[in-house]
Amino acid sequence: MAFLKVYTREATGDKYPQSLAGSIHFAFSEDGKEYTALNSNYGVLFALAQLREDNTIDAKDLREPKIYKGEGVYHIFAEKCNQDGTLCREDKVLMWTTTDFVSFGEQEYVSREQYQQEISGAQEVIEISDVMLSDIKDRWYPIYSVSAQVPETVTLADMEELEKVQAIVTYSDGSTDEKRVIWDTEGITKTDKGTYKVKGEIVSKPIVFPMAVGLADPVLFKWEGSWYFIATNDNLDDIGLYVRKADTVDGLFAEGIETRCILDYDEEKGFIQTFWAPEFHVIGGELYILFAVGGKQWAPQCHMMKLKKGGEIMNPEDWETPVRVKRQDGSFLTENGITLDMTYFKVKDTSYLAWSYRFGIGTPLDTGSMLYIATTDEKKPWVLTSEPVLLSRPLFGWENTQGTINNEGPYPLILDDKVYLAYSGGAACGYSYAVGYLTTSIEDDLLQIENWTKEPAPLLCSTYINGIDGPGHNSFFVDEDGKIIIAYHAQETDKFFKRCSTMHRVHIGKNGFPFLNMSAERDLAESLKNVELEVALTGN
Repeated sequence: MAFLKVYTREATGDKYPQSLAGSIHFAFSEDGKEYTALNSNYGVLFALAQLREDNTIDAKDLREPKIYKGEGVYHIFAEKCNQDGTLCREDKVLMWTTTDFVSFGEQEYVSREQYQQEISGAQEVIEISDVMLSDIKDRWYPIYSVSAQVPETVTLADMEELEKVQAIVTYSDGSTDEKRVIWDTEGITKTDKGTYKVKGEIVSKPIVFPMAVGLADPVLFKWEGSWYFIATNDNLDDIGLYVRKADTVDGLFAEGIETRCILDYDEEKGFIQTFWAPEFHVIGGELYILFAVGGKQWAPQCHMMKLKKGGEIMNPEDWETPVRVKRQDGSFLTENGITLDMTYFKVKDTSYLAWSYRFGIGTPLDTGSMLYIATTDEKKPWVLTSEPVLLSRPLFGWENTQGTINNEGPYPLILDDKVYLAYSGGAACGYSYAVGYLTTSIEDDLLQIENWTKEPAPLLCSTYINGIDGPGHNSFFVDEDGKIIIAYHAQETDKFFKRCSTMHRVHIGKNGFPFLNMSAERDLAESLKNVELEVALTGN
């Protein structure tokens, strides 16, 4: 048997404020004495905020979590509290149900009297089976490499074929990843017949931070054989759209790389400030940049800019004039508030736009930024073909913290039959910024909110990877090795005082779940990097 404990933490200022500390944390023990925190000692279950009559958010947290083991199901209880620590109601208690502590039922606010027996029998620590603990760790304990293998022998006609032989790295959850190997063939020509022992080093890519100083909301994109990088340019007060071009991903961040402005300040056209979160997307075979921009009055709004036929991305003259995104009736997305962070994706034959909307920012009527989704026609993607649907609001403590009420920066990752819509919450320029998931099946109607599930805790946050603080506003791409990469910005405030871009590999777990928190050290342990095999070279 093993043991599972639930607890809350003490708030520690900006590093771990009450909105995070006042959530349910989990820890495990194999002997009932020494406990190890799960989820890097970050909360897993958060109290849902309430909506006031004026549509603003009344944030909540919780305390005194306990678990009750019932017949085939576990009940998790906690007291729901106001931000000043007072109990919300004496007669009710928060409740979640779970069978495995990997996934959880929807949060309920239930009658204390109705669940009196379960509440009285609930404990902070319960016994669980070793099998259950293994599954819990696969989801909530950082995955790490445990072995690396290459074939014992390979028969090749030509030594140049050896570069195709890769290593298979196995991880703590049983998942695997194929990695490229640099083989040392010095002294062996491609025509030397015979058998040779060859050593190699598995390619391990460190997380380089920062890769680009003062560039936030990064997007990397391959188009007609070249790589491009576009981002919000904090170095120039977020004015203008700037692009880099290179032959390789690493080349985009080489010293002296040119960053060219393809859309500049234009007072006549109303492109004056907040050139935010540009993204490349191919829609209906045409290349677009989706971004937000504002005029003289601060109010960024979603726009699209299309590359002309045969145009060159780096040439400003090859782009059509940006157009503001509209509803199906021809009106703008909003006349009251701001719209930003628009992204595009296609599921089966249907095209979707997702974006962030916020009303009353900086006022007592601030709604917080909210995620919306709608369909569009790829022949005219700047016009919606459905009414916008409210997809998510920042109701969890990790989304609403440090005075920042955020659901923003949506970006899709479509794997097999699942849509993982990554988005960011927390303080966009602070330590608490983090990336979460909204998930759905490609078989479901994506405009029906009940078909979406919000992961209870973020998938990437400041506690997961050393040296990476406030990670958020991400995108995804597939690199030259065929790996899914998450690009995002983070903070290194002690040195740069700016948002800075970086990236790392997305790890696909044994059940197909895409983990965003894989550090370079856990991706490939130093002790596993060197491999050896025997090559039987037959010659040409």
